[in-house]
Amino acid sequence: MTDWLEHSVLVEVNTPIDHVWNLWSDLEQMPCWMKWIESVHVLEDNPDLSRWKLASGGFEFSWLSRILNLIPHQIIQWESVDGLPNKGAVRFYDRHEKGSIVKLTIAYAIPGVLGKIMDNLFLGRIVESTIQADLERFRQYAIASYSPE
Repeated sequence: MTDWLEHSVLVEVNTPIDHVWNLWSDLEQMPCWMKWIESVHVLEDNPDLSRWKLASGGFEFSWLSRILNLIPHQIIQWESVDGLPNKGAVRFYDRHEKGSIVKLTIAYAIPGVLGKIMDNLFLGRIVESTIQADLERFRQYAIASYSPE
């Protein structure tokens, strides 16, 4: 038996949707703002697949992820196909002169036995605060890397 935990966070970014989209759609840039992501490598022979490596505090996980849905300036949706079970989506909202909103939703599987040992509420708070901090780092990264033409 496996339990799935899901979290959603969002951030407003004072840069145009084109810039925000270009940063997120280049998956190999993720470690620039995602603290626990050590590396992302898009497979050359299949750009819908990417190998992810998460490392923090002495533990390490990896997985192969597949893009399920990609609509430019709107959504990138994925699921893992091996390794650490996870799925989610990044949604983009164009606020025109006010910038953009990025909403990240992730879900990950916790094996039933591990879920009984761990306090899922505690784990959930750690994960949610981490991904919210990642989005704050993304906001700073996007603003620092933006140069209006």
